[in-house]
Amino acid sequence: MTPDRPLYRAKLRLLGRPLTTERVGEEKLDNPTALGVLASDCISSSAYGSEQMLRVLVPVVGAAAFTLVLPVTGAILLVLLLLTFCYSDVVSIYTRAGGSYVVARENFGPNVAQIAAVALLVDYVVTVAVQVSAGTNALISLAHLVGDGWTGLDHLQLPVSVAVIVLLAYGNLRGVREAGRMFALPAYLFMAAMGLVFLVAAVRGLTGDLPRADLGAPGVVPLGEPGDGWLQGASLFIVLRSFANGGSSLTGLEAISNGVSVFHEPQGRNARRTLVTMSCVLAVLVLGVSTLAYRTHAVPYADGTPTVIAQEARLAFGDGVAGTVGLVFVQLATALILYTGANTPFTGFPFLAGFVARDRFLPRVLTRRGHRLAFSNGIIALTVLSLALLLVTGASVDRLVALYAIGVFTAFTMAGAGLTAYHLRRRGPLRRTKITVNALAAVASAAVVVIFAVTKFTEGAWLVVVVFPLGVWALTRINREYRREAAALERLPEGADRPRTRRHQVLVLVETLDLAALKALRHAHELRPDSVRAVHFAIDEAHAQRLAALWESTSATSVELELVACPDRRLRHAMRELAVRTTEDGQTALTVLVPRRMYANALGKALHRGTGESMARTLEQLPHVSVTILPFNASHAIEALEADRLPDLD
Repeated sequence: MTPDRPLYRAKLRLLGRPLTTERVGEEKLDNPTALGVLASDCISSSAYGSEQMLRVLVPVVGAAAFTLVLPVTGAILLVLLLLTFCYSDVVSIYTRAGGSYVVARENFGPNVAQIAAVALLVDYVVTVAVQVSAGTNALISLAHLVGDGWTGLDHLQLPVSVAVIVLLAYGNLRGVREAGRMFALPAYLFMAAMGLVFLVAAVRGLTGDLPRADLGAPGVVPLGEPGDGWLQGASLFIVLRSFANGGSSLTGLEAISNGVSVFHEPQGRNARRTLVTMSCVLAVLVLGVSTLAYRTHAVPYADGTPTVIAQEARLAFGDGVAGTVGLVFVQLATALILYTGANTPFTGFPFLAGFVARDRFLPRVLTRRGHRLAFSNGIIALTVLSLALLLVTGASVDRLVALYAIGVFTAFTMAGAGLTAYHLRRRGPLRRTKITVNALAAVASAAVVVIFAVTKFTEGAWLVVVVFPLGVWALTRINREYRREAAALERLPEGADRPRTRRHQVLVLVETLDLAALKALRHAHELRPDSVRAVHFAIDEAHAQRLAALWESTSATSVELELVACPDRRLRHAMRELAVRTTEDGQTALTVLVPRRMYANALGKALHRGTGESMARTLEQLPHVSVTILPFNASHAIEALEADRLPDLD
């Protein structure tokens, strides 16, 4: 039995024993676990959605923002209702994972579907960065409130966020079931914590005992002056910008449709039930946070901490010991749900990337399952991209939100438009209703995309606007290359695998007389060619003569050594000329064997450079010429000789 390599043994310790492919069907989630895993992103968005609305309104209309935030929240909930109906239709009709990508592909074709693919892939990357940054904000807010303004944790915003992303990646690399068990509980803790906040606040509000925040506290965002009219003096542009910010509350709604395949059968029905439950929970949370902001005047701070939701918990629970315990519970639950909300893309991104790769718009390596049946390459790609985004933005939620929502609302638009086209071509129950609802969802989502792109363009949305067409172009370019390869294969004549030459010659490149060269010569004879040649290019004349003398004196090989003069030291050029001369008759096939000496230690690798790849690139365009790089473990051979054993040349 071949012993495992050290790196693989370390992998076993980190990830556990590998799961066999036959167990793919076992890696499924029941509805409660799926709600915790897949809905965490969506539910946790309520922790900062209302605050993002207030960040736009408060500097313009001051305290009137707390009144204006309610109708803006109502508009967002209306969009949520339309999208819930839309995605309930998606998971009922398309029970394979892929969501809006599959909807767009089936109804508009694979090329148009790449718009949805890029939209979702970008959104997943941004979601990881936003959720993790907001989770760290929750912890820092707790330190601010419990420590009476203590800022000792502020410098840990970036390192803690980076560590959490690495931890999430590790959990998902272990497999979906382990990830589900690890990440489902925080969703329920957050629901319970916010339910407790709403209950206590409602009781204190009914008794007239619910306090308000100090709008003049140091560090709050600048307060504007309210005006007249139904917009309280705010321009339509400001209200639309607030609506765009609040639209971040709906990100993650598509996660269930992108992960339908992780549900137990019947997948469509289970996914639909979980989706409706998630939307109801989200609606209650968003409305609750906005209503509490209206009652308490919890105002955003310029540096992001303490957060609005943290202030609401402090105002609801009070300053006593019980209040502090309640605040700690809420903030820890908030941090956990935000952190685990960042886990949702680790489920959706690899599945979606695998779908796109199977359609030949992304590299096929993304379709492979890893050690624990997870799509490891997709998980690693998402981790690298989100870490890069986190480092560039300094884990600032404000800077990241500017990149948010465009991607997911573009996907919403594609889903709504695709289902509208689907029902237009078919006749079934409630056809007109479904057409109307899906068309409204598509129009509303497209409006959000336009609003967000215009109102947040100078704050960073321009980057997403630029990345979108570049991403679609890149995916289309990959697909074109795959299609070119497939078309070229189809044009090959019958019997293309049969030889077209009459003679076969094997040429072994010799640098020195050693075990690697002898193994290459043995392999050359096993190929049963018409002739075997051992060739040394004489770059160093003295070394070449010593090698020729040693070769002549040994009985280890029956092949004569040919010395080819190479006074200008252009080894690759000389090799190319020799190959051309050998095959110029059009009837001779040439195989060039290049011994590669492998070393276990870094010193051996540094002392002996390999030329195999460069030689292969030099000869790859020549007809009737092929290059084989033959590995030889020199370190093992040396160890065998030192132990007075003959090394194995096979």
